[in-house]
Amino acid sequence: MPERLTEMLMDTWTPLIILWITVLPSIYMAPMNQSQVLPSGSSTGLKRLNEELRVLHRSKRGWVWNQMFVLEEFSGPEPILVGRLHTDLDPGSSKIKYILSGDGAGTIFVINDKTGDIHAMKRLDREEKAEYTLTAQAVDRDTNQPLEPPSEFIIKVQDINDNAPEFVEGPYHATVPEMSVVGTFVTKVTATDADDPVYGNSAKLVYSILEGQPYFSIEPHTAIIKTALPNMDREAKEEYFVVIQAKDMGGHMGGLSGTTTVTITLSDVNDNPPKFAQSLYHFSVMEDVALGEPIGRVKANDLDIGENAKSSYDIIEGDGMDIFEITTDAQTQDGIIRVRKPLDFESKKSYTLKVEAANIHLDPRFLSGGPFKDTATVKIVVEDADEPPVFSSPTYLLEVHENAALNSVLGQVTAHDPDVSSSPIRFSIDRHTDLERQFNINAEDGKITLATPLDRETSTWHNITIVATETRNHSQVSRVPVAIKVLDVNDNAPEFASEHEAFLCENGKPGQVIQIVSAVDKDDPKNGHYFLYSLLPEMVNNPNFTIKKNEDNTLSILAKHSGFSRQKQEVYLLPIVISDSGTPPMSSTGTLTIRVCGCSSDGTVQSCNVEAYVLPIGLSMGALIAILACIILLLVIVVLFVTLRRHKNEPLIIKDDEDVRENIIRYDDEGGGEEDTEAFDIATLQNPDGINGFLPRKDIKPDLQFMPRQGLAPVPNGVDVDEFINVRLHEADNDPTAPPYDSIQIYGYEGKGSAAGSLSSLESSTSDSDQNFDYLSEWGPRFKRLGELYSVGESDKET
Repeated sequence: MPERLTEMLMDTWTPLIILWITVLPSIYMAPMNQSQVLPSGSSTGLKRLNEELRVLHRSKRGWVWNQMFVLEEFSGPEPILVGRLHTDLDPGSSKIKYILSGDGAGTIFVINDKTGDIHAMKRLDREEKAEYTLTAQAVDRDTNQPLEPPSEFIIKVQDINDNAPEFVEGPYHATVPEMSVVGTFVTKVTATDADDPVYGNSAKLVYSILEGQPYFSIEPHTAIIKTALPNMDREAKEEYFVVIQAKDMGGHMGGLSGTTTVTITLSDVNDNPPKFAQSLYHFSVMEDVALGEPIGRVKANDLDIGENAKSSYDIIEGDGMDIFEITTDAQTQDGIIRVRKPLDFESKKSYTLKVEAANIHLDPRFLSGGPFKDTATVKIVVEDADEPPVFSSPTYLLEVHENAALNSVLGQVTAHDPDVSSSPIRFSIDRHTDLERQFNINAEDGKITLATPLDRETSTWHNITIVATETRNHSQVSRVPVAIKVLDVNDNAPEFASEHEAFLCENGKPGQVIQIVSAVDKDDPKNGHYFLYSLLPEMVNNPNFTIKKNEDNTLSILAKHSGFSRQKQEVYLLPIVISDSGTPPMSSTGTLTIRVCGCSSDGTVQSCNVEAYVLPIGLSMGALIAILACIILLLVIVVLFVTLRRHKNEPLIIKDDEDVRENIIRYDDEGGGEEDTEAFDIATLQNPDGINGFLPRKDIKPDLQFMPRQGLAPVPNGVDVDEFINVRLHEADNDPTAPPYDSIQIYGYEGKGSAAGSLSSLESSTSDSDQNFDYLSEWGPRFKRLGELYSVGESDKET
């Protein structure tokens, strides 16, 4: 370092900034006075610098001219002097001004612009910022012109032990198997120290256990926790609370420390065998208990937990090993004893079993400790119960021929009461299984008889249920299925499998097969069907056809000659006798219809209709169409005649059915009251405005022709109903064709319930001139129009 500094000073005559470095005892250099200055700018200064540098004899240490040091956390009464800047250009006339810039300049670090002293104004923390880079420069105080280039230097914050170790990941949890050997790894903890790990021992940590001995130990430098005591038993103590301390300064006195907790849990191993709570168990069970029903529970306790506590149960000895079974309840680890086969109090009243409980998962390390199993004795007492009857067989199969006689015995079922009291049994048939009541049973001895005839072809099997009931206790009931098979007898004749119709070509050859027919038989012989075919005795010498039996139990129909003609004979009927081989043999006669048809040269049927026989008679197709047209014309005439006959039922008066009008609106006439609905025919009060003549009656034939009267001229503002009625009455009186009745009574009828009273003047004792209709206007708007009509009539008469 001195040689380097000498070279730098000799290379340039530029004035340099000489750093006054305050050296504290903790810095890596020899003590020196704070007023010591490194001169520069002349050969004399260089020699003096070399001489002073040679005084520094400390090995491997050297001056660092561009670094300054300051202790962290310094809290003196005055700002601490970090160092001094000085240039040999300063003659001491205070014309040079020192300027400081960079990290913390002006806030943390302040420079005296006259002397160049640098002070730390605040307390520094190395953990927040370890070093500061600043730039110093000397300028003219008057002109602020730089006297030399800026020089950069570093102020490093020296560390002190002001941070205690911390366990960032704590508290810790760890597990280790129980019964572990000494030195078994448990876990590892880690502490951190924010102090400088390079400088001194501030960050050098040592670990120790404050709580948790003598069970566990910790490596001082690696912080690995291990077991320190052998054969720790989880069943005795499962959880341990360990306190770990980390201390800096290598664990020496004065160091800072931090602690954390480690909760260590011993995990279970299978080191305990199962053990029954008692050596003898007693159970009782009714003899009629259902199969698979539990009758008792046994329990073998195991101090272990989880998979290590699971046990399996078995019956290893006893007189009921095939009668009972034991299974393990997965939830409670109980042994459940169940009934495997039916119990019978009358045959055996008690059983003795020896059950064993054994661990499922074994640990080979602890097998030497003894067998991981235990045994217990179980005594089971069977209690008597009132049992239902027992049939001699679980099912019955009976066979009967379909022609068996009524009331014949088909078979017998038997049952008995297994109880000591042995109650009598009564038998019956469950009629839900014999809805047609084809069978009966003797209630005393169980014999089954036939009640109605059987037919194998209708039903081959009959399945019924027989019920056995104790006479002393009707609630004790047993049932047994009985299958009755109906055996076949030859009681059905064979017949054609289907209705056959054969077609014979006119150009057929002798010996040609016309049709192959087959037969069916409803019976079912043991050796299968075998049919015999023959012609009727009178048809044996049939000149046209013959038959031939085939090996597949079918029959072939053959033509004896050729030259068949539709004109000569269109259809042939061939009766064939079919017989079976049963005992007694049954037979039937079937008739085969053979139709002669026209065929092509290759034998394909083309036409089998009757047209060929019709045409030679002289009727062509056109003639047939003409005959059909005539028939249709006759039908049309009949329909028209019937339609005309129906017109005779028309109504007496010719009118439009849709011409239905309200009386008061169309005629300005008030009827006989609100309840008057049948007083008169509204057809007689048609609107005179639309009538141009009279309507003739159709009920009688008039002797004289009545000339219709010319209609009245329409009235602009309405109709005089009184005049209209008088005219119609006059016409009716003078009509010689009208029947002898007078329709005046229709208008003289008064209805009931009208609040206005009668408005009719037909039966009034006074004339129209004596009537005053002014009161009509007082009855409301409904009678206003009627009052105006009558008022107009009076005024017209006066005029």
